[in-house]
Amino acid sequence: MPMKPNRPCRYPGCPNLCDDGEQYCPEHKALMEKHYETFTRGYSTGKRYGRHWKRIRDRYVHKHPLCEMCLKRGRYVAVEEVHHIVPLSEGGTNDESNLMSLCRSCHEKIHRERGDR
Repeated sequence: MPMKPNRPCRYPGCPNLCDDGEQYCPEHKALMEKHYETFTRGYSTGKRYGRHWKRIRDRYVHKHPLCEMCLKRGRYVAVEEVHHIVPLSEGGTNDESNLMSLCRSCHEKIHRERGDR
């Protein structure tokens, strides 16, 4: 049975051919993987927050196991996210007074209203 012909590299302007099943030639493969990790996948929470934040978050979730917004409406929903009321990028801190336990739905709703997602 005949083999498939090699395909051109998908990198713009690259004249090289790729091996069977590959999208990019070896020259551009590493470059595009780096691009994918940086721009397509978004940020890593481990790089942004780290172990210190995980300890603070776990302590806060232990004290506040239910979504605070849903609790005000009389619904009991387990916490999925811990939200900074004043974001760290705007000068907020990790103090308990600046944290809020939320379910994913309420967390997305807050960020949608803020316009930053």
